[in-house]
Amino acid sequence: MATYVVLFNWTDQGIKGFKDSPSRVEAATEELEKDDVRIKSIFWTIGPHDLVAIMKAPSDEKLTSALLKLGAQGNVRTTTLRAFNRDEFAQLI
Repeated sequence: MATYVVLFNWTDQGIKGFKDSPSRVEAATEELEKDDVRIKSIFWTIGPHDLVAIMKAPSDEKLTSALLKLGAQGNVRTTTLRAFNRDEFAQLI
């Protein structure tokens, strides 16, 4: 499974319900797992992004589909970075 760093920003709707964010993450985790996408770790952050997650998915397409469904709920927007560990990167070069 490929690794991704996903940067989340709350929408206007999402920030209004920031106190529900931990329970929204739990619900999102269950939904994402239906698409074989896993949240390995997630952090609430200070700075230009509200949350940062390390995620695993079988393909770019699966992750994109899952994040589009999540974004359609209206609470977050995402920026996705494909991440390679040392061994994966060494094979590329």
